[in-house]
Parts: sequence; C-alpha cells; structure tokens
Amino acid sequence: MRFAVIGGTGLIGSQVVKNLNAAGHEAIPHSQSTGVDVISGQGLDEAVAGADVVVNLTNSPTFDEASPAFFQTSMDNLLAAAHKGGVGHFVILSIVGTDQVPELDYYQAKALQEQILAAGPIPYSIVRATQFMEFMDAAMSWTADADTVRLPATPIQPIAAKDVANAVAEVAAGAPLNGIRNIGGPEIFPLDELGRITLSHKGDNRTVVTDPTAGMFAVVKGDVLTDPDAHLAPTRYADWLS
Repeated sequence: MRFAVIGGTGLIGSQVVKNLNAAGHEAIPHSQSTGVDVISGQGLDEAVAGADVVVNLTNSPTFDEASPAFFQTSMDNLLAAAHKGGVGHFVILSIVGTDQVPELDYYQAKALQEQILAAGPIPYSIVRATQFMEFMDAAMSWTADADTVRLPATPIQPIAAKDVANAVAEVAAGAPLNGIRNIGGPEIFPLDELGRITLSHKGDNRTVVTDPTAGMFAVVKGDVLTDPDAHLAPTRYADWLS
C-alpha cells in the first residue's frame, strides 16, 4: 500500500514511516521541510496523489486559542486534496479524553479535528493516545524552580512514543475503523507521583509539591485522561526511563 504521512518527519511521524516501510509498504513523509504546507495548501495535491492512505500527524504550532483555526484549515485542505486524489482511508492521532476537557483550548481543537474528519467524505480512523512519556520533562518544567516542581495529582497513563507509532501504523495499514481506537500505557500514576519517579531516576534533588492549581493539567477533572480499557501498550514507565 502507498501512504502519504503528513507531518512525517516529527516524533511520531518519522517512526510511523519507518514502521510502514519496514512492513513492505511505501510510506512517504511530507512536512513543511519537504514543501508541503497544510495551511496554504501548497504541495498537498501532489503529496496525496496516488496514496491509498493519508496519515495526518501535523500539529498546531501553538496550544492556545489559535489552535482550533489551525485544525479547521488544515483538515479542510487535507480532506479536499485526499478526496480529489481518491484516497480510501484517512487517519489522525488524537488524545484520550480530548472531548472531556473544555477548559483547554488545545483539547477542544483536537476534538474539532475529530469532528471534521468524521463528517468528511473519506473512510477514517482516529487513534486516541494517552499522554506521551516523552512529554514528562516539559510538563514538569512549566511549574518548576530551583528547589521544587509543583504538580497536581491528575491521573496520567503514560505511553511511549514508539508504542504510539506502532499503533498508528497498525491502524493505518488496516481497514478504516470509521471510529476511535484508544491506546494507553500499561500503568496509571498520579502526575505528582510520576514527577517524583522521574526526578529520582535522574538524580534530581528537587522536591515535588502536590499543587492542585499547578500547570495545564490542573484543570482536568477526574480520570478523563486515562482509559484502563484502552489497547494497552507494552512499555512501562520505569523501563522507558532506563
């Protein structure tokens, strides 16, 4: 099969391309660096021409109130190009619980992306992943100083990027789901505890202070960012750290 992987040079996209090619398919990465612009539409028709499947892994350059406009425009342009090119399957990567956090602009933007795809003319699959292990350092940096890291006790189910890429490639190579597949890591932690585990492994002597008002995840209510019934990935956080 032939795959056009839009955003195919990033953290997930590059691994999806590698996985699909290793399985004997032809997966071609496209991004701004290869002359494809999902906002202006430049290069889109050429990128998806002849593709059986489009995998869209592009991401908004900001996580604020501008992010819905990015996903609206990029999805409109990509769906139009894919429909014109006769693409039979359109895949996106989203977030577990994205429609359950109305306080976060970016999560609402991802929910909008899902809605646009589901309402579009092409058979589709949505892969929703829990929070990436690779993002833990960034999450801690938002509310850290020289001595402390402040984190809420929000339940998190960390998944390794390589496991996300494996799942996206598997779904992309299969029949369209015309629905959602949730994937998650094998363990659930309070975010503050995950911070303590991370700092301890790094030999970082800062103290994690549990603060229900700290950082982006403070607005998340309950355990909506987790799904024990998701397709569980194999990589445990301690193994990923080591």
